[in-house]
Amino acid sequence: MGRRSGVLEFAVLGLLHDAPMHGYELRKRLNVLLGSFRAFSYGTLYPCLKSLVAQGFLVEDNPDVEYVPATALNGKRSKIVYRLSAEGKQRFEELLADAGPDAWEDEHFGVHFAFFGQTDRAVRMRVLEGRRSRLEERLERMRNSLARARERFDDYTVELQRHGLESVEREVRWLNELIETERANRSGRTGAPAGGTGSAVPQTSDGRGQEDGSVDPPGPPHDRPGRSAQER
Repeated sequence: MGRRSGVLEFAVLGLLHDAPMHGYELRKRLNVLLGSFRAFSYGTLYPCLKSLVAQGFLVEDNPDVEYVPATALNGKRSKIVYRLSAEGKQRFEELLADAGPDAWEDEHFGVHFAFFGQTDRAVRMRVLEGRRSRLEERLERMRNSLARARERFDDYTVELQRHGLESVEREVRWLNELIETERANRSGRTGAPAGGTGSAVPQTSDGRGQEDGSVDPPGPPHDRPGRSAQER
């Protein structure tokens, strides 16, 4: 399974773990959860849903009394409601417990963080520390690149690289605060953060994330001072 499809599977299972929903509602929730730069179309979502149904992770329910096929004229679509099966709940728990290197990457970290409210403390710590380690490696490469850029490029290109470097440095500081908060708390699990699992994922250091000003993301505050996440 590719990284993008793996992220989508995790997000779908996590949202449906809260409550069943039909495809249109699920797509709206995904766009909030994953952010406008990771918006998914029906052409991406529905193959994922069909695959999860085929694997036995989801069950399709059709609450409509009468099925009305969609046509170009009536524009109607039967609303299929998707819910987790017992196997789907188990699969979500497995993904939730994954603290390996994939969980530290830009593509996966934000979704893992969005479901931290349902994640064991030990797993949260491994993901946060792994993410920090990955960014510290990136920082070293970026600093070396910036030093060379001063000699080879114009001032604007250098400033662009400096901006990227500062974004990663801010995320590392934010991660340091989160890790210290986790160490200060001893409970095994924490309640879901404000807004539930439908909250936007943190914007990662590559600049992707939720742009909707109506949602206050719990993630790396690249445009404002960092803050620690408190457990319930």
